Amino acid sequence: MNGYLIFILALLVFNWLLSLIVETLNLRNVSTEIPAEFQGIYDSEKYAKSQRYLRDNTRFGQLQAGIMLPLTIAFILLGGFRWINSLAQAASGHMILQGLVFGGVLILLGQLVGLPFSIYDTFVIEEKYGFNKTTVKTFILDIVKSLLITVILGAPIFALILWIFSSVANAWLWAWGALAVIQLFIMFIAPVVILPLFNKFTPLEEGELRERIQNFATGQKYKLSGIFKIDGSRRSTKSNAYFTGFGKTKRIALFDTLIEKHTVAELVGVLAHEIGHCKLGHIKKSIVISLASSLLMFFILSLFITKGGLYAAFGIEGTPLYAGFLFFGFLYAPISMILGLLGNILSRKHEYQADAFAAETTNEPGEMISALKKLSVDNLSNLTPHPLKVFLEYSHPPVLKRIKALRNFDKKIITAV
Repeated sequence: MNGYLIFILALLVFNWLLSLIVETLNLRNVSTEIPAEFQGIYDSEKYAKSQRYLRDNTRFGQLQAGIMLPLTIAFILLGGFRWINSLAQAASGHMILQGLVFGGVLILLGQLVGLPFSIYDTFVIEEKYGFNKTTVKTFILDIVKSLLITVILGAPIFALILWIFSSVANAWLWAWGALAVIQLFIMFIAPVVILPLFNKFTPLEEGELRERIQNFATGQKYKLSGIFKIDGSRRSTKSNAYFTGFGKTKRIALFDTLIEKHTVAELVGVLAHEIGHCKLGHIKKSIVISLASSLLMFFILSLFITKGGLYAAFGIEGTPLYAGFLFFGFLYAPISMILGLLGNILSRKHEYQADAFAAETTNEPGEMISALKKLSVDNLSNLTPHPLKVFLEYSHPPVLKRIKALRNFDKKIITAV
């Protein structure tokens, strides 16, 4: 049997088994006793509800994985990719156009297969626990908009990468350079072009909150390009805040649900945390690491993209480049996982540093703690995740560890870049 095929099938099964083990351990780690930090914040009824929410989501995720694994294996072994490739070659004699058809059909199939799971997650599980505010119209429009963005941005980028690999020496390096420029450009325009397609960004109105945020930013010599409230309540009652963009388009976005449920001091603490990521150089580090990771990926891709055995594993004769990119993704999964683990370790460290920055600069660590508690309760977060789950998947430390660190924060852990 084809060695590539054996490796890929074994990897798919391994990933499924690992996920099953991790999720089982995570459920078994659930404590029915409310942690001391949340006594009086979480009542027993709502805490039990958060555990039911975790169980429902976990079991649904395991069901989805249990369905997708045999579907994926069957698609590979029964010649699904060969069939799509024949469609692409019948549609055009030009390699790049064939690639666009090949990729487009796979994306549409992926959407169709994933649609029932997405519908159930949104309109059954999230609805059951009082989170869902998404209408059918918004749900459909989100899918359509996402597909349009894929066509408008994804198709030209894919075509460019295909052209580079088919026409240029040292293609992996040129492809990486082109993609790096495009990624930075998209990061720049996303806050003003792409994100507003999904949410309405409204400048935060004049008042105590805006004044406190501006005063804080001025005190930290941080130039705000914009403070915006977004209509997160259109889709969910969950709360969040995030930083996006860079340069003249960098924005701090607050969900309207977050503003409704938190005090001004708590919100300033949340914003101080986000500003901390910028002041401490976390955003720049993330961009550099992302670019370095993609450089590694393109280099390794160049070693396998012409290997006929890789294509044969999926039942395809020859070495059509457009298919090779997808097939390489299966091979690259272990490296991607290792890089993801390292990235999560660094991210968790950054979160502690941003928390400490917020505690020091606002001189109100208690407000940050209060905000974290409210966010956890409002979002029915799991307070006691299993350590293996945290190690493999968490980009943020568990909330109890963040609270503990905030109660004992040491200014020495903050290192400006």
